[in-house]
Amino acid sequence: MFEVSRDEALRLLGTVQLGRIAFTEQALPAIRPVNHVLAEGDIIVRTHGGSALLRRALLSEVVAYEADEIDPVTRTGWSVVVTGTATRVTGAAELARYQGLLMPWIDAEMEQVVRIRPEIVSGYRLARNPVSGVPST
Repeated sequence: MFEVSRDEALRLLGTVQLGRIAFTEQALPAIRPVNHVLAEGDIIVRTHGGSALLRRALLSEVVAYEADEIDPVTRTGWSVVVTGTATRVTGAAELARYQGLLMPWIDAEMEQVVRIRPEIVSGYRLARNPVSGVPST
């Protein structure tokens, strides 16, 4: 396993549509699967009006976002974790743009848009050891 640069980590994040957002809810960790797009270096997700994620965004709280792509057969892939502040997108033009770019994966009204501005970005690639063929750790 080896670390990748911030730019490479964000590039990898942009190659997948699904990740997991982690935040604190009533002093306990909460993790939700969400689909996303990367726009101007920010992670954009949609949610509904009563969601715990929207409540975090309204308070501009720090959240973590993780996405990965792992091949269980070859035991290779990558994982990216982004920590940043979640905020609600309120501008009409921005809302319309992101709602057009990002279609919800579930059959529910997802009228709210949340932006996560990356502050801490870490990424790792899992690669096979060229000598032993075993995944490097």
